[in-house]
Amino acid sequence: MIKSFDELIKNVKATAKKTVALVLAEDHHALEAVVKAKDIVNAVLIGNKGKIEEILEELGESPEEYEIIELREGQHPSVVAAKLIHEGRADFLMKGKIMTGDMLKGILTKEADLRTGNLMSHLTIYQIPGYHKLLGITDGGMCTYPELDEKKQIITNAINFYNRMGYEAPNVAALCAVEVLNTKMPETADAHELKAMAEKGEIPKCNFEGPISYDLAMVPEICDIKGYHSMHSGNFDILLVPEFVVGNVLGKCLVYTCGGSMAGIVLGCKVPIVLTSRGSSAEEKYYSLALAAASTVYTTSCFEALTHQSKQ
Repeated sequence: MIKSFDELIKNVKATAKKTVALVLAEDHHALEAVVKAKDIVNAVLIGNKGKIEEILEELGESPEEYEIIELREGQHPSVVAAKLIHEGRADFLMKGKIMTGDMLKGILTKEADLRTGNLMSHLTIYQIPGYHKLLGITDGGMCTYPELDEKKQIITNAINFYNRMGYEAPNVAALCAVEVLNTKMPETADAHELKAMAEKGEIPKCNFEGPISYDLAMVPEICDIKGYHSMHSGNFDILLVPEFVVGNVLGKCLVYTCGGSMAGIVLGCKVPIVLTSRGSSAEEKYYSLALAAASTVYTTSCFEALTHQSKQ
């Protein structure tokens, strides 16, 4: 159980440095993030060498201290970055001065060979005042209105990530507005079915509850008042939201109203992808890099397990 981002950073610093491949690195904001995170990650910078060097100098850095790969005409930057992953020269990817859609299009090509067969999804980790550990929410950043099978893949991505972070069986809550099956609320039927899948071992290595409302998931005393039995109330690791808007709004409430901190990564490929926006805070970018670095304990067997689970 990781209680805070400080603890996460401490764990990252206790291991060998991981390397991020920054895709189209001639971006001031992305380069600044990588420079600030050089205490926890190394970086390979892909893009226009002259422009990258110019920005590094503006940031007070010596370009000679960085590995810079000049893109040749006709090369897709995401494919070049993927090649670094397969050569063992980088451990995960980060978006630079490239449109998100274009970056993902390259990542999904056969040439990049980073697909697992599973859906790509977004996981956001929050540090919230008053909660005793880090809390994950998925998916409030990528998959808009997922159906049952897609929800299964989204939560499988998150559980695999937590397993690699050292959680043997993370506690998962499938959030709904109510905690009972309601035929007029299809998200409750999905949550009920996902729980059945988890009980049958089709979603392994987790403790799954749902449908469950946010108050019951987070406050054990409310469970007592409502007569709802939950072994994990007040101790969930992952909240699976029914659709994009719920995750997006909930996450922004936790940050902008509750004073929380956040980090986010894209899962579902063979390596995590840091896709922070230009408007993301320096803190968010730093924590996101740390999160990706902490999770990159991939092996061939991990790839095979991801692919196998996505086909079930």
